Amino acid sequence: MASAADKDSARKAVTCAEASDTGKRLDSYLAGRFTYHSRTEWQKMISGGKIRLNGAVARSSRKIAGGDRIEYDTAGIVEPEVDGNFQIIFSDEHLIVVSKPGNLPCHPSGPFFKNTLWHMLAGKFGKTYFVNRIDRETSGLVIIARSPRIASEMSESHADIRKKYIAVVHGRFPADCHARGFMCADTASAIRKKRRFYQGPQAGKDDEYSEGIFKFLESKGGLSIVEVELVTGRLHQIRATLSFLGFPLVGDKIYGLDENFYLRFIEGSMTDEDKVKLMIGRQALHSSSLEFTHPVNGEDMLLNADLPEDMKNLINKEG
Repeated sequence: MASAADKDSARKAVTCAEASDTGKRLDSYLAGRFTYHSRTEWQKMISGGKIRLNGAVARSSRKIAGGDRIEYDTAGIVEPEVDGNFQIIFSDEHLIVVSKPGNLPCHPSGPFFKNTLWHMLAGKFGKTYFVNRIDRETSGLVIIARSPRIASEMSESHADIRKKYIAVVHGRFPADCHARGFMCADTASAIRKKRRFYQGPQAGKDDEYSEGIFKFLESKGGLSIVEVELVTGRLHQIRATLSFLGFPLVGDKIYGLDENFYLRFIEGSMTDEDKVKLMIGRQALHSSSLEFTHPVNGEDMLLNADLPEDMKNLINKEG
């Protein structure tokens, strides 16, 4: 919900509802916005007085409006389990490059504080500063600076960082695809944070130009392995673009075969049949390669991360 404070006891999670949230129940809003708890779990916290709406306790059924402030003290909240087996690919006095597993958040958010790559690295290296971030369910390479100056310099030259991913998608992908278009909010979806990729003239002033190169590598059964090179780095760009192209990412609960997977996930009502259809416990996306110039010594850096076992198993199962 909000940036984590330096001390666990001082942490408070805060969010403000947007105009598009007007009319939603408080429990439904929280479950859709912050998926680390099911709707039932949010209801228990609301009834226990742990959630404040505009400074006061409220019922789960309370309808919210744009601008409403929702907060709760996260001290004492049990953090969800994560996979902390990250690998340091490169380290010097200026940079750290890590390959993280597919169930580890990069930075504090919601109930995640100690169970984050940021906190784990702080225990080893002291203060660090992320240059790029990937979704909790995406595995692979992340660049971390060891000073604010280096982080700022690399962020300014972010477009010069060449990023490649490996994705496993449903269907037989074409030989290659250079996808140029725009990213915007998917207002037709019931999922608040879902985005949409489209091609054609820019439709809205806040829509972001998006470009990526998608290259077919091989097919396995009903799946394809695709290499993705990002030209731009937009939120959910790979996932939304693959969905638009008709080749959804395997295991993706939002942009995959059916967004109702996600709705049942946040309600805590996913079935065994749902899990079989998803095929893997997280989205099958891996940040496999980073190429950039070292900000201090000017050395050309090319770093790679092997495909994790869960994606290997997924591919081999279809082979």
